[in-house]
Amino acid sequence: MRKLVLLAVVGFLAQLVDGSLGMAYGVTTTTLLLAIGTSPVAASATVHLAEIGTTLVSGTAHWRFGNVDWPVVLKIGVPGAIGAFAGATFLAGLDTSTATPVMSGILLALGIYVLVRFTVGGLRKDRLGTPLRARFLVPLGLFGGFVDATGGGGWGPVGTPAILASGRMEPRKVIGSIDTSEFLISVAASIGFLAALGSRGIDFSWVAVLLLGGMIAAPIAAWLVRTIPPRVLGSAVGGIIVLTNSRTIMGEGALDLSGSVVWSVQLLVITAWVAAVSHSVRAHRAEVAAEQRARMQTEQERALVSDPA
Repeated sequence: MRKLVLLAVVGFLAQLVDGSLGMAYGVTTTTLLLAIGTSPVAASATVHLAEIGTTLVSGTAHWRFGNVDWPVVLKIGVPGAIGAFAGATFLAGLDTSTATPVMSGILLALGIYVLVRFTVGGLRKDRLGTPLRARFLVPLGLFGGFVDATGGGGWGPVGTPAILASGRMEPRKVIGSIDTSEFLISVAASIGFLAALGSRGIDFSWVAVLLLGGMIAAPIAAWLVRTIPPRVLGSAVGGIIVLTNSRTIMGEGALDLSGSVVWSVQLLVITAWVAAVSHSVRAHRAEVAAEQRARMQTEQERALVSDPA
């Protein structure tokens, strides 16, 4: 019972982050399931089955708040579904001893990317309104869907930063469109896992509690996306993913290092994580202050034009 409550809380928090940042539900929940001993295939299948419901609720909420660009959803979601089905059948064919370090490695790489991307790069805001072309979205969708199914998450970490980096869409519409299109990826990946495995290794009570927590958080996150600073949240989530999966790889995966080495590396990761979040907070405050100064200067210039005397 305690484990089910924990999973529900994790599902709630993961969807709260995912719905407001456009990533991290899959990688967060899969990381937890791997940490408690679930096989990689069962972990990814469990998460994707739960995501069918959470992404449907999240997409509906984002649509109601005006956060969805439907042409982008279709251009990236359909190839993403194809990639997810291929990734699910690929992962189902791997041996568990091979799949665990492979999945943790993918999650670690995604965590590092998210951490560095949001800490160092921030969010690009130029070129807003320029259309996103299919030749960019189709390969992005194929790759993101494949990584999502094989890594237990990755649709958001691949798709959201890539589109944000283009500077062609408002952040809230990037997040809403990625969250909405993820419904197609979740359905395709789930079909792939069920076709390859049946229900073997999947605990449907875990699916239910992850789904419940995520469904409660989805509308809250769709509202929060208008106000929460994505840069800070991206650094925080990236750090969690790096911390957890680096431990899995060092202690239980391919490296099998001693406990003292693992703890030393973990301490370095925590230190870097705290520094990254602190930097993102300072950078966000500086951006807000700069925007306020720019608005005040514009208002003063308008006042001088209207009343030159």
